Amino acid sequence: MEPGFWHEKWHQQQIGFHQQDINPFLVKYWQQLRLPANTKVFVPLCGKSLDMCFLAEQGHQVIGCELNELAVQQFFSDNQLEMSQTTVGEHQHYQTEQISLYQGDIFTLPKVITQEVTAFYDRAALIAWPESMRAQYAKQLASLLPSGSVGLLVTLDYPQESLIGPPFAVSPTWVEQHLSEDFDIEVLASQDVLADNPRFIKKAVPWLNEAAYLLKRK
Repeated sequence: MEPGFWHEKWHQQQIGFHQQDINPFLVKYWQQLRLPANTKVFVPLCGKSLDMCFLAEQGHQVIGCELNELAVQQFFSDNQLEMSQTTVGEHQHYQTEQISLYQGDIFTLPKVITQEVTAFYDRAALIAWPESMRAQYAKQLASLLPSGSVGLLVTLDYPQESLIGPPFAVSPTWVEQHLSEDFDIEVLASQDVLADNPRFIKKAVPWLNEAAYLLKRK
């Protein structure tokens, strides 16, 4: 997805992809990663997700990357968090006690920023990309993660022809075909969540599955 598309979405506040609550799969399955409290966790395309607050509450140091400046600023203002701002290369760095967000393109994020992370969480990043760009993002994510890093991936799958994304449909087959070269993959859960998503019901999407995967960087 082109940067201008996301900037316009945030400018118009057309952010139906933003969840108002912490993701249930995150709450249910994060402990299965068996991480120490002080783990550094990378959250790609983080937006202003409340999931980052959940991760911080577990004692983790959260490192996020988000393209849009307004999303980052709203995260701190919405959660009443004081922060400092500096420039790091091409990115703006917003820092509070346990959460550190880099505003800019994930494809130019310096690898030094993530070299000490040992975990990651992707709920809205992989499904944000159309299929034509998704594999490139997946390779970039893998390149930013040290070997042995573990993470939770949450995806949505539905008949793509029934709705113009984002979020885009990511099937279990796509996950296996495109991520298995860089990650060990374990399916944790898959369930129909259509009833909880009025937008998809309104568009007459016949089914909507949400899946959680445990990934380990090879």
